[in-house]
Amino acid sequence: MTKQELFENIKKKKSFLCVGLDTDINKIPSHLLDEEEDPLYVFNKAIIDATARYCVAYKPNTAFYESYGVKGLVALEKTMEYIRTKYPDQFMILDAKRGDIGNTSGMYAVSAFEHLKASAVTVAPYMGEDSVKPFIKYPKKWVILLALTSNKGSADFQLSEDKTGERLFEKVLRKSQEWATDEQLMYVVGATQGKMFSDIRKIAPDHFLLVPGIGAQGGSLAEVVKYGMNSQCGLLVNSSRAVIYADNTREFAFAAAVEAKKVQAEMAGYLEKFI
Repeated sequence: MTKQELFENIKKKKSFLCVGLDTDINKIPSHLLDEEEDPLYVFNKAIIDATARYCVAYKPNTAFYESYGVKGLVALEKTMEYIRTKYPDQFMILDAKRGDIGNTSGMYAVSAFEHLKASAVTVAPYMGEDSVKPFIKYPKKWVILLALTSNKGSADFQLSEDKTGERLFEKVLRKSQEWATDEQLMYVVGATQGKMFSDIRKIAPDHFLLVPGIGAQGGSLAEVVKYGMNSQCGLLVNSSRAVIYADNTREFAFAAAVEAKKVQAEMAGYLEKFI
C-alpha cells in the first residue's frame, strides 16, 4: 500500500484508527476457550468483522501469539490471511519490533513480508542501517522505526543528549531518513508524549507516525492531533485493550464495535478539513 492509498482510505473511512490485536489467551471470553479449537483466531475474526468499518489498520503483536507456541503462530497466520482476503483495504502492521544484524534481519523480513504478507513491520533502530535495510528493500512495504515511546524507561536512552544537545530520538529520526523516504518509512511515537510531537514534526514533517497509547494507556487523541497531524493526516493511532477487551461476555464483538465507533467518530471531526 502506498502513502497516497493509505491517505485516501483514511479520508474514505473518516478514520485513522489502528486496532491492536494484542490477543491474550488469558483475557479473551472464557466461552471461546471451552467451545473453540482455535480460540485466538475465532476471537480475532469476530473483532475484525465488528471493527473493520471503523478502522484503517490492524496491528497484531507477535509476542501474544508466540507465547502460545505453535498454536499461537498458526492463529497469527490465519488472522493475517483473513484480514488480507476479507478486508484488503486494511493496512496490516506486524508489531514484532525486530532489530538484529543483516542476515538475521533478512530472515525476519522474509517472514513478515513474504510469508505473513504484512504491509509493515515495527523495527528497533539500535543496531543501525544494516539491520534496517533488509526490510526497506521490499517495494510498497513499510518499516516503522521506534522513535519515541511512551513507557517509563524511554527516558533512559531516547531522551539522552550528546554534546551538541541532540537527543537520541532526534538522531534516529535524522539518520534514518538517509535510508528511506516518507513513502516507506514511519515512526512509532507514544501518545503520551504530548507536545513532543512538535519536536518530531520539526524533523519528520511528512512521515506517518504510528501512535500507540490512547485508551487504556491514557494518551490524549486531541493532543496527538494538535501536535502531530500533518497535511496528509500523517497519523495511525492505535487502540488495543480499550477496543478488543471492551466486554468479556458473548457480546464482546458488539462491545468492540461500539468502542471503535466512538474513536472513529472523534477522528472524523479532526479529518473534516481533508474531506
